[in-house]
Amino acid sequence: MATPFCAAACRFPVAAPPSAQAPRPRRGMVAVRAEAGAGGGINPAIRKEEDKVVDTVLTGELAKPLTAYCRCWRSGTFPLCDGTHVKHNKATGDNVGPLLVKK
Repeated sequence: MATPFCAAACRFPVAAPPSAQAPRPRRGMVAVRAEAGAGGGINPAIRKEEDKVVDTVLTGELAKPLTAYCRCWRSGTFPLCDGTHVKHNKATGDNVGPLLVKK
């Protein structure tokens, strides 16, 4: 083990004990959190005249004929939609819905 003097003279870093080091994030894990606006909704201004904002994208290179992607950031199966937006919309008066990708 290098001493602080040797580390300075030899230019080798001396690591802090594991208990003093900050925990490292796990590789491959991404934490995503949506911040609600002042009114509690995620969608403060886009197409508010619609009951629920849902878009469809057509593509021929999908394995499934229809895939719903989450846009409320609350899905338990994110990035796929699990219908959680329904509860969010009722609680906040928001109108966010999924992105539908069709084959």
